[in-house]
Amino acid sequence: MILVTGATGNMGSALLRELHACGAGPLRGFTRDASRAALPAEVEAVEGDFAVRESLKPALGGVRSLFLLSRVGPDADILAVARRAGVEHVVLVSSITVQTHPHLGPADENLAVERLLKDSGMAWTVLRPTQFASNALMWAASIRHREAVRAPYADTGLPTIHPADIASVARVALTEPGHQGRTYVLTGPEPVTARQQVEAIAAAIGREVPFIEISRQEARAHMAGVFGDEAADAVLDVTGGDVNDELLSVRDTVSQVTGSPGRPFRQWAAENAEIFR
Repeated sequence: MILVTGATGNMGSALLRELHACGAGPLRGFTRDASRAALPAEVEAVEGDFAVRESLKPALGGVRSLFLLSRVGPDADILAVARRAGVEHVVLVSSITVQTHPHLGPADENLAVERLLKDSGMAWTVLRPTQFASNALMWAASIRHREAVRAPYADTGLPTIHPADIASVARVALTEPGHQGRTYVLTGPEPVTARQQVEAIAAAIGREVPFIEISRQEARAHMAGVFGDEAADAVLDVTGGDVNDELLSVRDTVSQVTGSPGRPFRQWAAENAEIFR
């Protein structure tokens, strides 16, 4: 039994489709609302909440492998319950910032979860992806209303990753030998700037999308109201304000692990064009 948490999210839903397609299983998806989860028919949907410890126990019954996103709940409790339930292998999604920006609060929190897992006694595989292509969804409302996209660091190119590529690596780690005790840094196949992302979305929806570069101060004023000051500064640092060669580097880990090339941002934009129309 493989349990996929975040079963309706960008990564979890893609992972369940891949696991189902390759005949892995049995499969179980953990979600807050099972009645609204459009999972493959053969996938068992289990409803629960990470904040409610009692809901984890039935979800983990009989599970041998677990796909888990870092910092979605009380990680120490989740891992302890998983260990007691007999889970043998956990594939954890952490972040590349653990190594590129270890001084930032969110990176330190991710590293703490990695250490909890490694000390748990369960086998582990850690995935450290870079910026997600799906972060561009924050522009969807502006684009739908035919407003300009406003973003800082317009021409800083990061090797943004398609969430489905993270899912593909997780699928291999969950179903094939040789990946336990490994840490994989995951990036997309090429750098792509914020300006180029908007151009790709414009091409996908078939109309021009105006782009305005704004200052860090303007961006921070908006983001701090949504995420708080520390999180806003962390996001702005890793999207252009404090980048380094390690963050900007393209890795071929996706193709090395899966045997298939990483998906470029323009593919993600084409697949999600309806969201922006």
